[in-house]
Amino acid sequence: MELSMMLEYLWVLVVLVGLEGILAADNAVVMAVMVKHLPKDKQRKALFYGLFGAFLFRFTALFLITFLVNVWQVQAIGAAYLLFLAVHYLLKKYTGAENEKKIKEESKSRSFWFTVFKVEVADIAFAIDSMLAAVVLAVTLKPTGWFQIGGIDGGQFLVMLLGGLIGVIIMRFAANSFVSLLSKYPGLETSAFLIVGWVGVKLAVLTLSHQKLGILNPHFPESFEWKLTFWIVLILIAVSGYVTSKKKAVLQSSSK
Repeated sequence: MELSMMLEYLWVLVVLVGLEGILAADNAVVMAVMVKHLPKDKQRKALFYGLFGAFLFRFTALFLITFLVNVWQVQAIGAAYLLFLAVHYLLKKYTGAENEKKIKEESKSRSFWFTVFKVEVADIAFAIDSMLAAVVLAVTLKPTGWFQIGGIDGGQFLVMLLGGLIGVIIMRFAANSFVSLLSKYPGLETSAFLIVGWVGVKLAVLTLSHQKLGILNPHFPESFEWKLTFWIVLILIAVSGYVTSKKKAVLQSSSK
């Protein structure tokens, strides 16, 4: 491999690791929010299953990427589920349903496995988004000609594999940190679900621009304007949520 080509691959890998790290952090936020209601020991177990699922689904999506890229229905289901999570949480929060009676002790085992199920479904949606982002970056690289996997050049595939692996490692350490952060600043929960919904919008845009639908321009998801809008809104949600939660935490501590 030529030096210039090697540097190009290295640069794309660095960008992909950063992107996967952000997506992994979003995934970790979702897991943290979903398991927060469980007892401490069950939180750790649910996170373990969630992390295992994230690892499994990401690498399953990686090996099936040519299939996933071309099936808009898969993208649509992922988008719908993430949007459902966000809307369901907001409706529950602002209609007062969050003040329901505590779940009885004997129903906690069912609650635990249902929580694990929801985490795994969210993992699938994030895996699709993560691997689609990886393939969009990787296919811009010049093929190495080493070998082919599912219609993707071997060098491009290795970049995607390394980016996905590092993303899961980041998630492994981020998930527990987010659980602690949400305990300290409960207001971040709303921001977390707004981020989930915004990622769902991103998947919906990708679906609507699919060549078989043609509702949006097929190049729109890759446009500078859309990417800039997406990241600005994502950062604003995260920053505003943190600032608001911190102010509330300070006010609550000072009023005690």
